[in-house]
Amino acid sequence: LTALPIIETQAGDVSAYIPTNVISITDGQIFLETDLFYQGIRPAVNVGISVSRVGSSAQIKAMKQVAGTIKGELAQYREMAAFAQFGSDLDAATQRLLNRGARLTELLKQPQFSPLKVEEQVAVIFAGVTGYLDKLPVNKVTEFEAGFLALMRADHKDLLAEIRDKRELSDGLRDRLKAAADSFAKVFA
Repeated sequence: LTALPIIETQAGDVSAYIPTNVISITDGQIFLETDLFYQGIRPAVNVGISVSRVGSSAQIKAMKQVAGTIKGELAQYREMAAFAQFGSDLDAATQRLLNRGARLTELLKQPQFSPLKVEEQVAVIFAGVTGYLDKLPVNKVTEFEAGFLALMRADHKDLLAEIRDKRELSDGLRDRLKAAADSFAKVFA
Protein backbone atom coordinates (compact mmCIF):
# COMPACT_ATOMS: atom_id res chain seq x y z
CA LEU A 1 0.00 0.00 0.00
CA THR A 2 1.35 3.39 -0.99
CA ALA A 3 0.03 6.57 0.57
CA LEU A 4 0.99 10.05 -0.51
CA PRO A 5 0.04 12.52 2.19
CA ILE A 6 0.01 16.16 1.13
CA ILE A 7 0.07 18.79 3.84
CA GLU A 8 0.35 22.55 3.90
CA THR A 9 2.65 24.18 6.42
CA GLN A 10 1.99 27.49 8.06
CA ALA A 11 4.77 29.91 7.09
CA GLY A 12 6.98 26.96 6.07
CA ASP A 13 7.16 25.60 9.62
CA VAL A 14 7.80 21.84 9.37
CA SER A 15 8.19 21.55 13.14
CA ALA A 16 4.47 22.07 13.82
CA TYR A 17 2.39 19.18 15.18
CA ILE A 18 0.84 17.81 11.96
CA PRO A 19 3.90 18.13 9.69
CA THR A 20 6.08 16.47 12.34
CA ASN A 21 3.70 13.54 12.71
CA VAL A 22 3.30 13.07 8.96
CA ILE A 23 7.07 13.24 8.46
CA SER A 24 7.59 10.61 11.16
CA ILE A 25 5.38 8.04 9.41
CA THR A 26 6.53 8.54 5.82
CA ASP A 27 9.67 7.47 3.99
CA GLY A 28 10.59 11.05 3.25
CA GLN A 29 9.16 14.32 2.11
CA ILE A 30 9.36 16.71 -0.79
CA PHE A 31 9.10 20.25 0.51
CA LEU A 32 7.85 22.74 -2.08
CA GLU A 33 8.43 26.41 -1.41
CA THR A 34 6.33 29.30 -2.67
CA ASP A 35 9.33 31.64 -2.77
CA LEU A 36 11.23 29.28 -5.08
CA PHE A 37 8.17 28.95 -7.30
CA TYR A 38 7.89 32.73 -7.67
CA GLN A 39 11.62 32.90 -8.48
CA GLY A 40 10.89 30.68 -11.48
CA ILE A 41 12.45 27.55 -9.99
CA ARG A 42 10.22 24.68 -11.03
CA PRO A 43 9.84 22.21 -9.54
CA ALA A 44 10.15 24.45 -6.47
CA VAL A 45 11.80 21.83 -4.26
CA ASN A 46 13.68 22.99 -1.17
CA VAL A 47 16.64 20.60 -1.24
CA GLY A 48 17.63 21.44 2.33
CA ILE A 49 14.38 20.22 3.90
CA SER A 50 13.39 17.52 1.41
CA VAL A 51 14.70 14.09 2.37
CA SER A 52 14.25 10.45 1.52
CA ARG A 53 14.84 7.52 3.82
CA VAL A 54 15.32 5.43 0.70
CA GLY A 55 18.06 7.87 -0.21
CA SER A 56 20.29 7.25 -3.15
CA SER A 57 19.52 3.51 -3.20
CA ALA A 58 16.75 4.35 -5.69
CA GLN A 59 19.28 5.94 -8.08
CA ILE A 60 21.49 4.19 -10.57
CA LYS A 61 25.19 4.30 -9.73
CA ALA A 62 25.95 6.69 -12.61
CA MET A 63 23.55 9.26 -11.14
CA LYS A 64 25.11 8.87 -7.69
CA GLN A 65 28.53 9.40 -9.25
CA VAL A 66 27.65 12.69 -10.96
CA ALA A 67 25.09 14.10 -8.53
CA GLY A 68 26.65 13.03 -5.24
CA THR A 69 27.52 16.55 -4.11
CA ILE A 70 24.77 18.51 -5.81
CA LYS A 71 22.31 18.57 -2.89
CA GLY A 72 24.94 19.97 -0.53
CA GLU A 73 26.14 22.48 -3.11
CA LEU A 74 22.60 23.74 -3.71
CA ALA A 75 21.84 23.98 0.01
CA GLN A 76 25.05 25.98 0.54
CA TYR A 77 24.21 28.15 -2.47
CA ARG A 78 20.73 29.03 -1.18
CA GLU A 79 22.11 29.82 2.26
CA MET A 80 24.92 31.98 0.86
CA ALA A 81 22.63 33.69 -1.66
CA ALA A 82 20.42 34.83 1.20
CA PHE A 83 23.40 36.41 2.99
CA ALA A 84 25.14 37.70 -0.15
CA GLN A 85 22.31 40.09 -0.95
CA PHE A 86 23.23 42.08 2.17
CA GLY A 87 26.94 42.43 1.44
CA SER A 88 28.98 43.23 -1.62
CA ASP A 89 32.46 42.06 -0.60
CA LEU A 90 32.59 38.35 -1.33
CA ASP A 91 35.72 36.23 -1.33
CA ALA A 92 36.58 34.16 -4.41
CA ALA A 93 35.36 30.86 -2.92
CA THR A 94 31.96 32.34 -2.03
CA GLN A 95 31.67 33.91 -5.49
CA ARG A 96 32.46 30.52 -7.10
CA LEU A 97 29.83 28.85 -4.90
CA LEU A 98 27.21 31.44 -5.87
CA ASN A 99 28.09 31.21 -9.57
CA ARG A 100 27.99 27.40 -9.63
CA GLY A 101 24.78 27.30 -7.56
CA ALA A 102 22.96 29.71 -9.87
CA ARG A 103 23.91 27.64 -12.90
CA LEU A 104 23.04 24.30 -11.28
CA THR A 105 19.67 25.73 -10.21
CA GLU A 106 19.03 26.84 -13.79
CA LEU A 107 20.15 23.44 -15.10
CA LEU A 108 17.70 21.61 -12.82
CA LYS A 109 14.70 23.67 -13.91
CA GLN A 110 12.46 21.46 -15.97
CA PRO A 111 9.52 22.44 -18.16
CA GLN A 112 6.23 20.71 -17.42
CA PHE A 113 5.71 17.44 -19.33
CA SER A 114 9.38 17.31 -20.42
CA PRO A 115 10.95 14.35 -18.64
CA LEU A 116 14.50 13.32 -19.49
CA LYS A 117 15.78 9.77 -19.64
CA VAL A 118 18.12 8.94 -16.78
CA GLU A 119 21.14 8.69 -19.09
CA GLU A 120 20.38 12.19 -20.41
CA GLN A 121 20.06 13.48 -16.85
CA VAL A 122 23.46 11.95 -16.06
CA ALA A 123 25.01 13.68 -19.09
CA VAL A 124 23.67 17.17 -18.33
CA ILE A 125 24.36 16.95 -14.59
CA PHE A 126 27.90 15.79 -15.43
CA ALA A 127 28.32 18.96 -17.50
CA GLY A 128 27.03 21.05 -14.61
CA VAL A 129 29.10 19.59 -11.79
CA THR A 130 32.34 19.40 -13.79
CA GLY A 131 32.40 23.12 -14.59
CA TYR A 132 31.18 23.35 -18.18
CA LEU A 133 28.53 25.89 -17.18
CA ASP A 134 30.67 27.96 -14.82
CA LYS A 135 31.73 30.57 -17.39
CA LEU A 136 28.35 30.84 -19.12
CA PRO A 137 25.85 33.58 -18.32
CA VAL A 138 22.97 32.04 -16.35
CA ASN A 139 20.53 32.86 -19.15
CA LYS A 140 22.55 30.62 -21.54
CA VAL A 141 22.39 27.47 -19.37
CA THR A 142 19.10 26.23 -20.84
CA GLU A 143 20.40 26.81 -24.36
CA PHE A 144 23.61 24.91 -23.53
CA GLU A 145 21.61 22.04 -22.05
CA ALA A 146 19.34 21.78 -25.10
CA GLY A 147 22.29 21.89 -27.50
CA PHE A 148 24.33 19.39 -25.51
CA LEU A 149 21.39 16.99 -25.35
CA ALA A 150 20.82 17.37 -29.11
CA LEU A 151 24.49 16.54 -29.72
CA MET A 152 24.36 13.55 -27.39
CA ARG A 153 21.18 12.22 -29.03
CA ALA A 154 22.53 12.71 -32.56
CA ASP A 155 26.23 11.88 -32.33
CA HIS A 156 26.64 9.94 -29.09
CA LYS A 157 23.65 7.58 -28.93
CA ASP A 158 26.05 4.75 -28.16
CA LEU A 159 27.42 6.62 -25.15
CA LEU A 160 23.92 7.32 -23.81
CA ALA A 161 22.96 3.67 -24.37
CA GLU A 162 26.07 2.50 -22.54
CA ILE A 163 25.29 4.75 -19.55
CA ARG A 164 21.73 3.37 -19.53
CA ASP A 165 22.82 -0.27 -19.84
CA LYS A 166 25.89 -0.28 -17.56
CA ARG A 167 24.21 2.05 -15.04
CA GLU A 168 27.57 3.38 -13.84
CA LEU A 169 30.33 5.63 -15.14
CA SER A 170 33.57 3.76 -15.61
CA ASP A 171 36.71 5.82 -16.19
CA GLY A 172 36.38 5.12 -19.91
CA LEU A 173 32.75 6.27 -20.02
CA ARG A 174 33.60 9.35 -17.98
CA ASP A 175 36.43 10.19 -20.41
CA ARG A 176 34.10 9.79 -23.42
CA LEU A 177 31.45 11.95 -21.75
CA LYS A 178 34.11 14.57 -20.98
CA ALA A 179 35.30 14.50 -24.61
CA ALA A 180 31.72 15.01 -25.83
CA ALA A 181 31.23 17.91 -23.40
CA ASP A 182 34.60 19.41 -24.41
CA SER A 183 33.72 19.30 -28.10
CA PHE A 184 30.30 20.86 -27.51
CA ALA A 185 31.67 23.55 -25.18
CA LYS A 186 34.14 24.67 -27.89
CA VAL A 187 31.34 24.95 -30.47
CA PHE A 188 28.92 26.60 -28.03
CA ALA A 189 31.39 29.28 -26.92
